[in-house]
Amino acid sequence: MNLINKNNLKINSKLFEFINNEVIPGTNISPDDFWNKLEKVVHELAPINKKLIDKREIIQKQIDEWHKKNIGEDLDKKEYINFLRSISYIVEEKEDFEISTLSVDKEISSIAGPQLVVPVDNARYAINAANARWGSLYDALYGTDVISGNIDKNYNIERGKKVIEYAREHLDEITPLNNGSWKDVSKIKIKNNELIFLIGEITNYLKNKEQFVGFTGEKEKPNSILIKNNSDIIIESALSTIIDNEDSVAAVDAEDKVKCYRNWLGLMKGDLQADMEKNGKKFIRKLNSNRNYIAKNGTKIELHGRALLLNRNVGHLMTSPVIILKDGSEIPEGIMDAFVSALCALHDFKNKNNSRTNSLYIVKPKMHGPEEVSFANTLFDKVEDVLGIKKYSIKIGIMDEERRTTINLKECIRQVKNRIVFINTGFLDRTGDEMHTSFEAGPMIFKGDMKKSAWLNAYENWNVDVGLNCGFSGKAQIGKGMWAMPDKMADMMDQKIAHPKSGANCAWVPSPTAATLHATHYHKVNVFDEQCKIKSRDKVKLKDILEIPKADRPNWSVDNINRELENNAQGILGYVVRWIDQGVGCSKVPDINNVGLMEDRATLRISSQHIANWIHHDICTKGQVMTIMKKMASVVDNQNKNDSNYKKMSDNFENSIAFSAACDLVFKGRMQPSGYTEPLLHQKRLEYKNSN
Repeated sequence: MNLINKNNLKINSKLFEFINNEVIPGTNISPDDFWNKLEKVVHELAPINKKLIDKREIIQKQIDEWHKKNIGEDLDKKEYINFLRSISYIVEEKEDFEISTLSVDKEISSIAGPQLVVPVDNARYAINAANARWGSLYDALYGTDVISGNIDKNYNIERGKKVIEYAREHLDEITPLNNGSWKDVSKIKIKNNELIFLIGEITNYLKNKEQFVGFTGEKEKPNSILIKNNSDIIIESALSTIIDNEDSVAAVDAEDKVKCYRNWLGLMKGDLQADMEKNGKKFIRKLNSNRNYIAKNGTKIELHGRALLLNRNVGHLMTSPVIILKDGSEIPEGIMDAFVSALCALHDFKNKNNSRTNSLYIVKPKMHGPEEVSFANTLFDKVEDVLGIKKYSIKIGIMDEERRTTINLKECIRQVKNRIVFINTGFLDRTGDEMHTSFEAGPMIFKGDMKKSAWLNAYENWNVDVGLNCGFSGKAQIGKGMWAMPDKMADMMDQKIAHPKSGANCAWVPSPTAATLHATHYHKVNVFDEQCKIKSRDKVKLKDILEIPKADRPNWSVDNINRELENNAQGILGYVVRWIDQGVGCSKVPDINNVGLMEDRATLRISSQHIANWIHHDICTKGQVMTIMKKMASVVDNQNKNDSNYKKMSDNFENSIAFSAACDLVFKGRMQPSGYTEPLLHQKRLEYKNSN
């Protein structure tokens, strides 16, 4: 590594030059001043960061010992809760309060809709996600299984008719006419500031005339109309997008991190581009500009053309070799992410390409309890001070995906009540932590049964209850997790309407197409009305969340055990081989039944912890698992046979770094911090990069 000495820091030259030559110009920040202040803050906060990580391990060992002493006994909830309080795993819940975050963009505070998550290291994906603010409902319907029948390469007239019928039925439901149906409309025009619909010779109007906002083109023959419900055939889709530096990327060194930071800088400047080729034609993909309409009174309307972008930094655990501290240790990666994300955002504060309120939205994952949330708040205070940003301009999103955060969620929110804008639930990471925390309690139930377990439903409702009790409605987002099957849009349309009905004013989707389709749910369900109803329901009890999903004296057949192991092993290998060999942190990975799933690191955590738990409790043996890992490696190799960049694992198990990484995640899973996969993945990816 080419390291540059700057005070008590050794900085990789790629990062140093990127910051000095690309990020800082135009910010009124002095490079020397930035590096000098960063050095002081990092050396102040890094030891605190380490103590928080050490505390996780201390608490985990105490929980392990408690379960070992009580193994085989029925869980006494009262005794268990008292024990968790005694080790500060559960903290004292204080008086009620409401958040007081100010200057929040409406896409977060008061407009409900889908939320995309996209890896920051892929410029094309990031641009597509930012541009997914608006999407064609016709295209989304025609190109997915929401409309039955085959999707041909050439235009299918009958399929097209079905699309138009579906879309007009949607308009009939959310923007009905006073008489008749959108299906029968032959002409639309504007007269006396009203929309006029002709069905034959009969004139019709919107049942609610106030829904008409504006148009483009001529009044006698408008090119498009703008309806207040945000539902023309071009539909407002991904209101917000999380630009992800965490689970969906494989960023292990300076080259990787600078690539991520450079794409974020381009988004903040508004000049990010990507070279594209489609159907033999080359072109440049750019960020969309705003959309302009003429209001019915003749004035101009400008609507934002892109999704509001949030930045998911990494959590507190990982360190990065990109900057070395004076004691020879690596910089905590989350501290580095915060400073660089904010430094890049200074450009947006000037040009308002993203936030119109001069806010930077940082989603912070994998925090364990209020003390760690408080540390994030302190970090953001320091960043604002160093960069001369107004206090509380950096907003925070808390990923409610760790058990200690869930049960202390109210007190976590209290720590950032002046900057909180987002909480959400995530099944995969939350289940992974559930299993790791209770590892010694006994063998876990089958992974598929987790979604039906009592604790999970309680957890989902608890998150909404706490958010609403803390005054989130109309101020901040309450989110729900990802729909992982991008090819199963018909199923998504049937099932994901449950998210707005649950009180979530945003929910994750895997693609711009999915965002357009899921957006129709928010026209049918008024989330804020649902939140008002939910406020009066009976609240979830803490004891329900602490229901451990262990199996009672399992008597499973060998065939059932092997099927579960094969399912987990195939999922692990299918994801890991792309992460290690190709540096792909998020992609559509075929499962054991060849159904494409949008996978990131959270999938690994649950699957590897599940197998590790079964080995530990003698449900299966290491030899049995290794045999299955090799069998599934061949399956994964075959699934990737058409990928010219793919390297088979089964040709040489001993020398496949990807295969050894997958095995380590399982066989060393018990000892991984909180069951996380990042330490082993980073180690193996660096090994692969250094060997090629």
